[in-house]
Amino acid sequence: MAAPALTSLCKNAFVTGASRGLGRAFAEMLLAEGVRVWGTAREAGRLDRLAQQAGFTAVVLDLRDGARAETVFAQVAEQAGGFDLVINNAGYGIFADALEVGAEAWHGQIEDMLQTPLRIGRLALRAMAAHGRGCLVNVSSLAVEFPIPYMSGYNVAKAGLSAWSESMAYELAGTAIAVIDLRPGDFRTDFNRAAERAERGVNRSRMQAVWLRLESALEASPPPERAAADLRRALLRGHRGVLRTGSFFQARLAPVLARLAPGAWRVAAQRKYFGLK
Repeated sequence: MAAPALTSLCKNAFVTGASRGLGRAFAEMLLAEGVRVWGTAREAGRLDRLAQQAGFTAVVLDLRDGARAETVFAQVAEQAGGFDLVINNAGYGIFADALEVGAEAWHGQIEDMLQTPLRIGRLALRAMAAHGRGCLVNVSSLAVEFPIPYMSGYNVAKAGLSAWSESMAYELAGTAIAVIDLRPGDFRTDFNRAAERAERGVNRSRMQAVWLRLESALEASPPPERAAADLRRALLRGHRGVLRTGSFFQARLAPVLARLAPGAWRVAAQRKYFGLK
């Protein structure tokens, strides 16, 4: 018997941050399933590779302008005839000492990775409620459970997105609308190369040690197609709530150990993992 296709559940999908990394893997997986995909990037040229594939529509979207993002999403949704699946994926890191980085960097990450995804997610869920079905996937991070040192703005934005996902899951319980809080661990993408780094202040040696640990972890991590495959399986089985993806240790073992071990042990393990004395 042939495996079920996502087109039985989803015809049209909207994916933010589709030009690279996890977003591109999600878009390519959906296109391979026969789903029509509207994918976003800040510049149209970043989507040239995907734009060559049948069923893909490039959308220029800057998450920093939340009001404009709402307008663009509403217009595109009308042109598409509605979306069965919306994936809030776009994100980036700023690696810096929280006491040294400027407030504008924090505000930018909160706008890009929390405020605007909430705006888009709210519009998407309203439309799904009107149609009586659909799925919203908010891509947060395992950093919600295991905060990354010197990436405090990223940690805060992703934690807020997870909290909103949980809130909406409660409010939509008993309906045909699913909300998935997707928490990826490390994946072999260009996330670190794209991250902004500001290694200044009194903790430069500690920051360098943490950065090298992050680089090492990414080099040994699975490809982004693993996350796309995990999401596909979750969508087909009607998953709701938290979905972790990544290596077996990060996505399966570590969260269990964190729940069972005393809090002090978890903190000590985190400090050791990142080489923090």
